[in-house]
Amino acid sequence: MDKTIPPTHVRIKRAYEPPAAEDGARILIDRLWPRGVKKEALQLTEWAKALAPSTELRQWFNHDPALWDEFRRRYAAELRQQPEAWAALRKHASHGVLTLVYSAHDEAVNNAVAMREFLLRAGGLDASE
Repeated sequence: MDKTIPPTHVRIKRAYEPPAAEDGARILIDRLWPRGVKKEALQLTEWAKALAPSTELRQWFNHDPALWDEFRRRYAAELRQQPEAWAALRKHASHGVLTLVYSAHDEAVNNAVAMREFLLRAGGLDASE
């Protein structure tokens, strides 16, 4: 899909923040359910477990900022293996606001930030980045 998505259409939000009307489609992109959060409290459109980093990648990364660039590259490579799944997210975002919901503590170094970057680039993050 080569259509550019406006950056304002792809937002990220921690699962522990309350949902808001302006969130649009809310997609949880973590493999594990956020601790202590009831399903109805998240008000999700979808739980896209398949788009979360693999267990192996998540455990290797362990939210270490020193591994961020390599994590992004490896995560993008995993995402490219399932184009139909992330194309559905791009479709959501091309029609309106999409909020990627995540549970990590670090708001700058997490899979939602990497996914947002991936979605906003027409071809996804370059594997060489």
